[in-house]
Amino acid sequence: MVGIIDKIKEEVQKGEEALKEIVEEVEEKIKGKIKKASKKPTKNDAELKKKAEVESTTGEKDIANKKKALLEKAKKLKEKLSEGEISSEDLKEQVKIKKKDMLISLEEYVKAGIYLGTKVVTPNMKPFVYRRRADGLAIFNTDLIDEKIRAGVEFLNKFAPEDIILVCKREAGWRAVKKFGELTGIRVFAKKYPAGVLTNKNLDDFFENELTIITDHWVDKNALNDTLKVHKKVLMICDTNNFSKGANQVIIGNNKSPKSLGVIFYILAREYCKARGIKAEVPELEWWTGELEDESEKKSRVRDVVAKAGLMSPCEGFGV
Repeated sequence: MVGIIDKIKEEVQKGEEALKEIVEEVEEKIKGKIKKASKKPTKNDAELKKKAEVESTTGEKDIANKKKALLEKAKKLKEKLSEGEISSEDLKEQVKIKKKDMLISLEEYVKAGIYLGTKVVTPNMKPFVYRRRADGLAIFNTDLIDEKIRAGVEFLNKFAPEDIILVCKREAGWRAVKKFGELTGIRVFAKKYPAGVLTNKNLDDFFENELTIITDHWVDKNALNDTLKVHKKVLMICDTNNFSKGANQVIIGNNKSPKSLGVIFYILAREYCKARGIKAEVPELEWWTGELEDESEKKSRVRDVVAKAGLMSPCEGFGV
């Protein structure tokens, strides 16, 4: 009798072990399917990427047309403001800014519109978005903007000027990036990035860098791709419609506006010069946001006005 019971126990144990193996095998198959499904790009992902790229690569004429449409919407929003439905003070409260020592004042961040994103929000940027505005634009959390710029400053300070390049194809950033390059000694590629300068050793202008600053990965994708090919570091400025893939450090904020980009490069220039002991006279924030002009800019503007009036050629007078 005892022998029969032991035999039954043995059979039960074998059955349990076999069942356990089957369960484990099924679980592995399920995990494999889930993993495969998560890697497979969906139709929505492709549509999102297309919308995001269009926002960043739209021509200036299209932007002007959109601006007219937005002005009409602004009139309607103004009416709502007068009715007490929306207020700028509400906006400040809703972004929930913590009281702390910020790189610049909250008022300056808000005035430059650095918190204004786009209508498209990528999965990478979703954690930094606080809400959507009435016109559909996503709003960055200004407190997080300050934190990410601070982290970007610390990352940038680790590299020597000769090991860094800054790429900015978007016209809105040309004034700020050129001044940034003058102050820091960092090589700047505005307007156009020469293809292959980081990857093709046969080119006369080939050079090696350690860090590339990308202003917008959609319009500066050639420089980003070249940097990734040679396995160098990337500091990327990301709007709500940007993907941060390939970036070692991200700065978040509006990368379509001259004022917003001016604020970002003002802080980067100020802090980099300070950390690296570079003796450079960094202009006040108002210069970077376009509220002030230096003497050379004033003369240039006067020359252009006079030349357009037909009084003299652009190169006559003013010591040119």
